[in-house]
Amino acid sequence: MATDFTLFPRAGFFRRLGAWVYDALLVVAIYMFVSLLCSAFFIALYTNGVIGSGLDIAPSDYLAQSMVFKIIMNSLSFVAIVYFFVFFWSRSGQTLGMKAWRLRIQHLDGQLMSKKMGLKRMLFSLLGLGNFWLFLNWQHKLSIQDKLTETEVVVLSLEANKAKI
Repeated sequence: MATDFTLFPRAGFFRRLGAWVYDALLVVAIYMFVSLLCSAFFIALYTNGVIGSGLDIAPSDYLAQSMVFKIIMNSLSFVAIVYFFVFFWSRSGQTLGMKAWRLRIQHLDGQLMSKKMGLKRMLFSLLGLGNFWLFLNWQHKLSIQDKLTETEVVVLSLEANKAKI
């Protein structure tokens, strides 16, 4: 039996905040992992003389001074974090933090959003600050990113939340 996702109530600010905190821990882990991979790659390049040849400084000092390394590492981290959210939103409507808090992002008709819509939602969310709009528009429980992308965050029942991510 298919679940009608249009029947669930919209989520308020504090439930969204709980999922946001949980997902923030995952975002930190993603950032650390991407930083580790970038550092290992650049250190391998430095050690083999591909970059920084002729310099007599430690690889870690070279990376600390390299603007190119910082730009590449932060850009790749940003892309990985955006991919994390868009992938889960378009696949199941739930990140891991949202699953823990029984939340689901969906279009107003209950359908999942596309990857393109997920990217728009990321842009409009202002790093999560768009959720503070809920305090001004509390009766409709729609954030700025909800309004601009015609989506909503709903609270699922325990049974509906048991679906696999």
